[in-house]
Amino acid sequence: MLRIATLASALALTVALPVTAETAPVIYTVEDSFENVTFAVESAIVGAGLVIDHVSHVGSMLERTRADVGSDTSIFTEANIFTFCSATVSRAVMEADIANVQHCPYGIFVYETPGAPGTITVGYRAYDGSMAPVNDLLSGIVKGALASE
Repeated sequence: MLRIATLASALALTVALPVTAETAPVIYTVEDSFENVTFAVESAIVGAGLVIDHVSHVGSMLERTRADVGSDTSIFTEANIFTFCSATVSRAVMEADIANVQHCPYGIFVYETPGAPGTITVGYRAYDGSMAPVNDLLSGIVKGALASE
C-alpha cells in the first residue's frame, strides 16, 4: 500500500510542476511567392548550420482531406512547417530545465491563404523563461530569410 501512496504522491508532484508557458506566435508577412519564401526559409535554416528534420506539408494535407472530413473550406493555398533542432541551443535550454525536451524540434511555419494571394506569412512559436534562447535562434533564422527576400 505504501508503494501506491508513494507513486500517487510522485505523480501529483510531477503534474503540479510548472512547465514553460508558451506565448503568442511571432508572425511576419511578406509580399512574394510561396516558393520564394519557403526557399529563403529553408536556405536560412541550412545556412545557420542546421539540418531540417522534416517538412510538414500541412496545407496540402488539409486540402487533400477537406472533403473526407465534410468541409468545403480551403484554409491555405499552401502551408509548410520546417522542423529542426540545434544541439547548442537545445543543450542550453534543457540544462536549464530538462522538461524543455518537449519543445524539440523547433518549427518555422510558412503559409499563404486563398483570401490573400501573394501575402506569405512566416512565423514561429514563441517561448517564455528558460526557452528564450530558442526565440533568439528562430528570430535570427526568420529575419535572415526575410532579409534575403
